[in-house]
Amino acid sequence: MASVSRANSSGSKLQLYSYFRSSCAWRVRIALNLKGLDYEYKAVNLLKGEQFSPEFSKLNALNYVPVLVDEDIVIADSLAIILYLEEKYPQNPLLPKDLHKKAINFQAANIVCANIQPFQNLAVLNYIEEKINTNEKLVWAQYHIGKGFAALEKLLKDFSGKYATGDEVFLADLFLAPQIHTGFTRFKLDKSEFPLLSKLHEAYEKLPAFCAAIPDVQPDAVKP
Repeated sequence: MASVSRANSSGSKLQLYSYFRSSCAWRVRIALNLKGLDYEYKAVNLLKGEQFSPEFSKLNALNYVPVLVDEDIVIADSLAIILYLEEKYPQNPLLPKDLHKKAINFQAANIVCANIQPFQNLAVLNYIEEKINTNEKLVWAQYHIGKGFAALEKLLKDFSGKYATGDEVFLADLFLAPQIHTGFTRFKLDKSEFPLLSKLHEAYEKLPAFCAAIPDVQPDAVKP
């Protein structure tokens, strides 16, 4: 596993085990950027199976990225990591104070992390390719992503502004940005079917903290 160090003037020992294309790790990168936190990027190449190494298995027995290491604290799972960061580093809050809006943020994040992303997970798609055929991978992914996108369109229609739940960036946006990008680019969903998500996608592309987290600019990104 390769690593790229980013010195932190505060002396923090944050380390992020990440794969450039992982939407789960992508969410955490956005959170770290929004919080203004420097960290050491520790690349885990999922295609080479580095997530199954003894070193990484000690950090996360499920063998998934991301994993955040904060001195002697080890946290796996993107939502757990982001909520940890929110508690420890309260600057630039990722959750609104309004209880209803906060619940909508949790609901939108959960649609992505529990009802969309697991169905497009690399291990799942590889299993479908092995047991059925290669073409079925795309059909499978498009169905589940489309179902989730339709639910998000309905959920957010009465709450969205510039961003998912108004004119400020909150938790839902961190989950939506990678998922929308992946759905439209990698899995070729029709943008015209999801106008609200398409509008959000355009808004996220203008935010520096989001742009700095995209796969193409990560240290382990595959260069063309």
